[in-house]
Amino acid sequence: MAGPRQSKRADNKKSTAKGSRILIVEARYYDEIADALLAGAKKALAEAGAQFDVISVPGALEIPTAIAIAIDAAQRKRKPYDGAVGLGCVIRGETIHFDIVSDLSAQGLMELSVERRLPIGNGIITVETEAQAYARARVEDQDKGGGAVRAALALIDIKQKLEKR
Repeated sequence: MAGPRQSKRADNKKSTAKGSRILIVEARYYDEIADALLAGAKKALAEAGAQFDVISVPGALEIPTAIAIAIDAAQRKRKPYDGAVGLGCVIRGETIHFDIVSDLSAQGLMELSVERRLPIGNGIITVETEAQAYARARVEDQDKGGGAVRAALALIDIKQKLEKR
């Protein structure tokens, strides 16, 4: 089995978004996989020096709605989030439910990010098997939770740089 592919992308550089306030919304449908994704996300946030809150929801479809609700609540309290991260897992079954959940959760995150100009990292993994899910979720393997955080932080960096111009 091949290890994680080597990327030439810039997502491995340190974020300048230190002190950023990040919302993590995690789907707890698969508890152990959710724990692994969250561990990676927390590690990446600690490395970046970012603050974060965690909200749990039942499944991946609830992630975009929970982010929208929490973002609005934080705005009203004058404690806005700089970005958000959605974490979850969708494993293919015998029905088209996999396609619906994976497509709509990703679409919901993308629409929310674009409409609100909110940096969001998509850490909802979509896999064929539980073994694939663990390989993608574990910090020592593909660390998709950490990757979603680094994506959100990269967007926060871009937003901060462009707003200063």
